[in-house]
Amino acid sequence: MRQFIFDALQQSIQTKQRILHDEMLCTQIEHAAQMMCAAFRQKGKVLFCGNGGSAADAQHIAAELSGRFYKDRPPLFAEALHVNTSFLTAVANDYGYDEAFARAIAAMGRPGDVLVGISTSGNSPNVIKAIEKARQQDMYTIGLTGQQGGAMRHLCHHCILVPHHDTPRIQEAHITIGHIWCAWIEKELFG
Repeated sequence: MRQFIFDALQQSIQTKQRILHDEMLCTQIEHAAQMMCAAFRQKGKVLFCGNGGSAADAQHIAAELSGRFYKDRPPLFAEALHVNTSFLTAVANDYGYDEAFARAIAAMGRPGDVLVGISTSGNSPNVIKAIEKARQQDMYTIGLTGQQGGAMRHLCHHCILVPHHDTPRIQEAHITIGHIWCAWIEKELFG
């Protein structure tokens, strides 16, 4: 059991070290943060979507931005698209689950806003459709995926491919990247 714990922690550390030493990946994380800052400066919003653990990550990051992270400051307009369960279940029932996030983007997204799509495979159909709809509406798109990137790899303005194939290791890195963004955005916008 002790070796199992050691191996899991070691894999998590190694994944983050790969990110740390990948100049292009770090640059993409930076550009994504700048993109979100630009949207907030223009009184825009950052919307998040994902399924399962990625939905939890989407909600977590949105809450850090809309509430607070390190400091008391004005709230930012950040929202996870799945939190309105009445909307989500109605659209899924009437149009199919693949359309749920795209329909939310059609209602809420404006030019200059940002959509962050989170999918460890990069192939979640409802996240893909949301990204496509966001691009049609002149929104900026950011993807958080695993090392292959899936279909999201070529759809997003910035697609951050975590260099691992295992879902838990990818999700651990996603939340770390989300926390980096939250700290960066607070520092940039509020000093």
